[in-house]
Amino acid sequence: MRVPTFAIAAVLLSAASSTPVSAQSDEEIILADPAFSLTFAAGYIASDLNLWGKHGIKVKTVAITGIGAINSVISGSSHFAQASASSFGRASARGQKLIAIAATIDRPFAQIVLRKEMAEAGGYDAKSPLAKRGALLKGRTIAVDSINSMIHAYVRLVAARSGINPDDIRVAPMAPASMLAAFQSKQIDGYAMSLPWPQKAVQDGEALLIASGPDGEPGDMIPFGHNLIVTKQETCEKRKSLCIAMGQSIKDAAAFIKTKPDEAFALLKKRFPTLDDKLLLASFEELKKVTPSPPRVSAAIIENSEKFNVDAGLLKAEEKLKSYDGMFTNEFVQ
Repeated sequence: MRVPTFAIAAVLLSAASSTPVSAQSDEEIILADPAFSLTFAAGYIASDLNLWGKHGIKVKTVAITGIGAINSVISGSSHFAQASASSFGRASARGQKLIAIAATIDRPFAQIVLRKEMAEAGGYDAKSPLAKRGALLKGRTIAVDSINSMIHAYVRLVAARSGINPDDIRVAPMAPASMLAAFQSKQIDGYAMSLPWPQKAVQDGEALLIASGPDGEPGDMIPFGHNLIVTKQETCEKRKSLCIAMGQSIKDAAAFIKTKPDEAFALLKKRFPTLDDKLLLASFEELKKVTPSPPRVSAAIIENSEKFNVDAGLLKAEEKLKSYDGMFTNEFVQ
């Protein structure tokens, strides 16, 4: 299902690449989203309010699972991607000339849940340190959105901080809706995802919360760019007006979430019609807390993403960047 969408994006960009170096109202700009969750609310709001049009661009959002979203920017199939600082940092450390122009979430927005009876059998205590709760994941099968994604990395990080080998956790990549179904049928023991999906099993009384990024776990990863707006450096060099339009649209969306929460919630409710209001509202309240306005990027965000990747075992310590020059700018969200 994802591959045809990716292919369509590639065709669209191929047609667009021959246009002059400027944002044009008749050109369709491709924005890649790696999953369906509240993480990408700023993009949803920008689309639903047509903030893109306000700033003179047409944007088509395509779903490209996990790190495929940022890879589509690298390959040229998408103009922009909503991507985690974890994926962005690894790509940059390995020579990709990317730039983050906005940060829509400034701390980890992922949670890990484990089947209630399994957690309780292991002596679960919600007030115990993260390391003790995380140790309950050993030997369990945990669903993630995709391999090497921010969500997968979060599971590995919690495992490492809990003194267990991340490879001692079996991971099963699947979309959020499939996670819920697999959990219900007991094909998996738990799952990790950004909100609102983990809260569903907790609210239903079927799972317990092992780790929660919105609650500051782990505490040394704040600030953290759970979601960045990323593009190629050359895009903002050659097509500055395009980056201005994207940045300003995201800035307006972040401000809307913060200053008009009732209206923002109503829009997001239409995106998540199967979730009850109580669950979605609780997740939305968490979203408001972690949405910076204006959505600025910082060196600390990039630095923590590298530490995150190293501690999760997805980046070697010697691969860490010596400088963050050119990797981010706040010029387009001022």
